[in-house]
Amino acid sequence: MHSTLTDHARCLYGDEYRPTPECALEHHERYFVEELTFAHAEAILTMLHELCPHVVDGHLPVWIRNLAHRLVLLQRPDEPALLRGAADHLWMHGPDWDDIAAALVRRAEALEAG
Repeated sequence: MHSTLTDHARCLYGDEYRPTPECALEHHERYFVEELTFAHAEAILTMLHELCPHVVDGHLPVWIRNLAHRLVLLQRPDEPALLRGAADHLWMHGPDWDDIAAALVRRAEALEAG
């Protein structure tokens, strides 16, 4: 078992900034997705920040990034910075999700307006 969600993702997908660690574990994407699904927001955010520090980089598949952002927003729905970060990601990997990204920005603006 990997010690963190980030370690698991790094073993499975690689890391643009660090070498993929030697690992004797058998890797299956479904196990990673299961771990991601039940991870705390902080663990997910750490993974995203370490493996994709800039919106345009990283080896995580777009669908994994989308799922990660969605899971964070389900746990922390009222944080404008997280809403904007998810929107930035969707715009970068859209345009199919532009309407969702715009809605996230509107929600962030509404939260900031109080």
